[in-house]
Amino acid sequence: MNDELIEHVAAYIARYLEHNPAAADTVEGVHAFWIGAQCAQESIDVTQAALEYLLERGAIANVPIGNRVLWRATRDRD
Repeated sequence: MNDELIEHVAAYIARYLEHNPAAADTVEGVHAFWIGAQCAQESIDVTQAALEYLLERGAIANVPIGNRVLWRATRDRD
């Protein structure tokens, strides 16, 4: 997968969370609503990779809810 593309999508996600720090959504919701038209033509796999990229850097957290995973900004207790 293209690292530059992943970083580009990750930047959109990070900006979204700067403006909406209480946001939390599934990968599908992040793909459709957080990055929307800017990157919607890209595969949802790119969005997943961007979320994992941000998670590895401590910029976001994931929270299992049942059989789903919600992605959100990190908080002090994370």
